[in-house]
Amino acid sequence: MENQINNSKMQVRLPLFLALALISGILLGATMFGGGANMKKVISGYEKIREILTYVERDYVDTVNTEDLIDYSIDKMLEKLDPHTAYIPAKKVALANTQLEGGFDGIGIEFNIFKDTIYVVTPLSGGPSEAVGLQSGDKIVEVDGKNVAGIGIDNLGVFKLLRGPKGTKVTLGIKRRNAEKLISFTIIRDKIPSYSVDASYMIDDKTGYIKVSRFAENTYKEFREAMLKLNGKGMQRLILDLRGNPGGYMDRAINMADEMIPGNPKIVYTDGKGYRYDSEAKAYITGLFEKGALIVLIDEGSASASEIVAGAIQDNDRGLIVGRRSFGKGLVQAPISLTDGSELRLTISRYYTPSGRSIQKPYSPQDANKDYDKDLLERYKKGEFFNADSIKQNEKLKYKTAKGRTVYGGGGIMPDVFIPLDTTINLSYLNELYNENIIREFSLNYYNDNKANLSKMTASAYIANFEVDEALLSQVLKMADKAKIKYDEKRYQSAKRYIQQHIKAWIARSVWGTDEFYTIWNQQDEIYEKALQLFEKAAALERGEF
Repeated sequence: MENQINNSKMQVRLPLFLALALISGILLGATMFGGGANMKKVISGYEKIREILTYVERDYVDTVNTEDLIDYSIDKMLEKLDPHTAYIPAKKVALANTQLEGGFDGIGIEFNIFKDTIYVVTPLSGGPSEAVGLQSGDKIVEVDGKNVAGIGIDNLGVFKLLRGPKGTKVTLGIKRRNAEKLISFTIIRDKIPSYSVDASYMIDDKTGYIKVSRFAENTYKEFREAMLKLNGKGMQRLILDLRGNPGGYMDRAINMADEMIPGNPKIVYTDGKGYRYDSEAKAYITGLFEKGALIVLIDEGSASASEIVAGAIQDNDRGLIVGRRSFGKGLVQAPISLTDGSELRLTISRYYTPSGRSIQKPYSPQDANKDYDKDLLERYKKGEFFNADSIKQNEKLKYKTAKGRTVYGGGGIMPDVFIPLDTTINLSYLNELYNENIIREFSLNYYNDNKANLSKMTASAYIANFEVDEALLSQVLKMADKAKIKYDEKRYQSAKRYIQQHIKAWIARSVWGTDEFYTIWNQQDEIYEKALQLFEKAAALERGEF
């Protein structure tokens, strides 16, 4: 007698999987090869998948999670496309979108998980956690009466516990330094803004600095506000820092570039299958900084939308690109919401800089793009981070900027001025201090213990006069010894000035915010320091002299 198949999660999710296969077939196969015959293959293929999954659920000897099998099958299917087409299960969509949202409903803290404990790095200014009295350095050990310490919680778990609709309540059990008992706080969730312009300040009376960490929902708005602020302070030249910026929304990058490029030259264009996803963007507004020496900082962590901005600035000879070769992501994804709340991020086109170059680095779907993920490590091994001569450009991918300079495609944006990593500095001791959370913990403790005195200081006085002296360093070394970090005089001396600088910067962040943090943090940054010496070259480029 034939077995009966009950209506299960597999039956519910299988149509979704088949629909995804159909979407992929239509967009990636049928259109390219002409419809009819290929569509029959697509339909036959997902009928085969349906049969296999049905037999597995009904007849397989052991109990299996068919939902996990479907997710795994989707991932493996997409591996045969490109490195950036991705499937995001429904339970992870909210977390994946967090970095690009302009805000969220929650309690308003920046947190860190260390040794299986949730630490409050800082309560966000004006947020509900600050209002009830949460402090930097507090440990969250209970949420609504349930223990959350030592249970292996991850970022997703924290988000699920602390985020929620505006107006709802959550009660936290807090372990505070020097307090014997847990302190209970009931917090009413509220709308929490999320910022992507990390810092904007004047370096001197004519030089502005803006740090953009990603291209999120509100990035362009934040960027304009930062530019207006700096213009109001007399900015005549600008450093735009896109290092470590992984990208985000393409239109925000286009709008940002338009604020700095005069006239109406091309900023970027895309080329997809057929004409549906082809587009071209040109400058068209009177921007806030169309005149004045401009330097854009990039490195191997600058990708996608960051490379659109850097490529547009470079190809239009608007500014000087300084740093190291960027990541090399020249593919555009469209988010496609699926019926169960999951999401397909499908590559729909390639983008090209104004000169016509694609900066997408090579990838190989045949081996599931395994070498792609190792690219940055290979760059390091080949010495590319230390010597520009280690970078081999493809002479077949040579292009010209608007004023005739030579640039190359095929693997990221190569800076106009290459700044290598400093091989003379050994920061292994500093890294170990960070691994044990000692730098952050010491800085938070110092801030909490000296809050009254620090609040009386101006930021400028602190930056000019505050020193992490030997007495403070001895406390750091005691914490390191307690954490069983082996002391080595040579390693310590090599890292000492960076330990002092980082502690000073983290304390400033707790007192004043990210502008003051980066003002201090950048003081020993080799790319930043070199950029300050290159403004005459940037000005000459703007004049057409190079």
